[in-house]
Amino acid sequence: MTRPSAAPDTTGDGASDRFGTGPAATSDQTAEGSAAVPGADPQGIAEARRGPTVPVSAGPAKHRAPAPDDNRFDQVLEELRKQIRDLEFAEGLPNAEEGRTLQADVLAQLSDYVLPRVRRPDIPLLIAVAGSTGAGKSTLVNSLVGEQVTTTGVRRPTTNSPVLACNPADVDWFSEASFIPSLPRVRQQGLAMPGKDGMLVLAATEAMPPGVALLDTPDVDSAVAAHHEFAAKFLDAADLWVFVTTSTRYADARVWEFLQVARDRDTSLAVVLSRVPRRGRRRLLDHFGAMLEANGLGNAARFAIPETDQVKGERFTANVADHIRDYLAEVAGEAEQRDRVSRRTFIGVIDSFRTRVPELARQVEAQIETGRTLSTVVDDAYAGAHRRVDTSLVDGSLLRGSLLARWQEVAASGELAKSLRMRGRRTRRSGRAEQAERGQRVSALERALRDALEAMVVSACEHASEEIEQKWREVPGGGDLAGKALDQPGAGLLSQQIRQEIAEWQEDVAEMTTVSGATKRSVARFVTFDRDIVALVLIIDLLGYERSRSGGGAHAADTSGPSPQRLLKGLFGAQSLRSIGETARDNLRGRVLGLLDRERVPFDSALASAGIPSEDSAVQLYQATYNLEIAR
Repeated sequence: MTRPSAAPDTTGDGASDRFGTGPAATSDQTAEGSAAVPGADPQGIAEARRGPTVPVSAGPAKHRAPAPDDNRFDQVLEELRKQIRDLEFAEGLPNAEEGRTLQADVLAQLSDYVLPRVRRPDIPLLIAVAGSTGAGKSTLVNSLVGEQVTTTGVRRPTTNSPVLACNPADVDWFSEASFIPSLPRVRQQGLAMPGKDGMLVLAATEAMPPGVALLDTPDVDSAVAAHHEFAAKFLDAADLWVFVTTSTRYADARVWEFLQVARDRDTSLAVVLSRVPRRGRRRLLDHFGAMLEANGLGNAARFAIPETDQVKGERFTANVADHIRDYLAEVAGEAEQRDRVSRRTFIGVIDSFRTRVPELARQVEAQIETGRTLSTVVDDAYAGAHRRVDTSLVDGSLLRGSLLARWQEVAASGELAKSLRMRGRRTRRSGRAEQAERGQRVSALERALRDALEAMVVSACEHASEEIEQKWREVPGGGDLAGKALDQPGAGLLSQQIRQEIAEWQEDVAEMTTVSGATKRSVARFVTFDRDIVALVLIIDLLGYERSRSGGGAHAADTSGPSPQRLLKGLFGAQSLRSIGETARDNLRGRVLGLLDRERVPFDSALASAGIPSEDSAVQLYQATYNLEIAR
């Protein structure tokens, strides 16, 4: 999950206090805490003073929009948002979770932070107070506002809903129509009360000056996942972060995940270390300062709050938080300084798109490549099935088992010769009985032929399906996709479809023997023949009888008996026989390959419905990033 923006220098001249140590410091902390108040003071430390009871002093109510004025920038950002919003990721496949997280983060920041500031020059400055569980964020917020607007307590985590304090004149801007519209909210009435999880509490108070809002966010390291997700959402929409952690939790990995995001996006940032004990204070502050330096956050404004029991009415008494209040008054009290804070964060977010959007595009490309891999598996499996079918139709491998036995029965009984008769000769009564018996043998041959062709197609389909399932399961998430494909309705219709196609093909072959065969030869004047039997003979020949007989096939078999070709050439002639054979073979091949293509449809459909990004989506993201660079 990506988070907020990069760490800027809120001081204006780059100076910052090192928790009272280092070359910028002239004194240690006061009894109430140490200040890092950058500004005009050449030492980098503002004179300690009691500021107003709100986090900023009086000044212009609004700050200027930090984006270019022309509409082109707005249009480019809107196009980028559309490209990101329309992205799809296939659930369960590699890069889906990473891609969706990046997509949600960039989309939320575009919608909740960037575009509102481009389109509205009068947006209140939003200061988000975020940090660790038990760091005292709510107490600090109440102290900065000067009255209780959020709830504190010993239960952890206390803030189960973010609370936003602002002037009543600004509360409408933070309604659903303008500020994070996807999040439900409630307006606080009277004393601060906890809201419901997932709900933003709006606390309108005259204690806040117009044009500034202070947000108490859920804990970034909360055991409740929704809390730190909310924290990230609000930090993404803020102009300035005040990040609060404690002397016992500042080294936690979760803290630095958020702080490093602030660094990477150059977000305006202040860091508060709370609950600092007097014993070992200097060593602790030095270590935390060294960690900030090591993580590229050396220019962040820094503050320390000592361990204290000076809390009354859920806010600090005495001057415990005055140094932080004074700092906020400095950075947000004047129009120019407000603009610098917001503009720095805004530019940092825009700059971050140079890497975040291409990274999103790479996640898209990875899913596209996974889709290509899965699709290639299907193509290769059914291409192999096509080759097996092509080979089986000509190499004589089908002329074995039951089909060969039935053919030999027909051939040995003289049925082929009996199917031919002189024109005008009447069939004897005994001949009719023989004909009935002959019909049974021919029907058995016909059934065996259909069974053999059906078994060939079913075997090719099953082989392809098993190959696809095996190779898809090698891809994370591919097994579930294969399961969906194999569970689709209609899988049991293959045998029925095969038999229908074979029956129609046999009828076509029989018709060809009548139209294109012996009727064009002089022998047709003297001989008639049973077209169905002759069609079967032709089919046996097409399936590679002669090749098997010569031992050239992979499945050579005992094919003793009359040669189908000899009979067929006598009826049709070599040239006509070749023409009929080629047409019949192409017809059968087209029908069988059509069946194979239908069998792959569930796999193709599973891929099509998986939500894999389109081939051009990554290119469009790169183009949108380029357009953003041109427009800024």
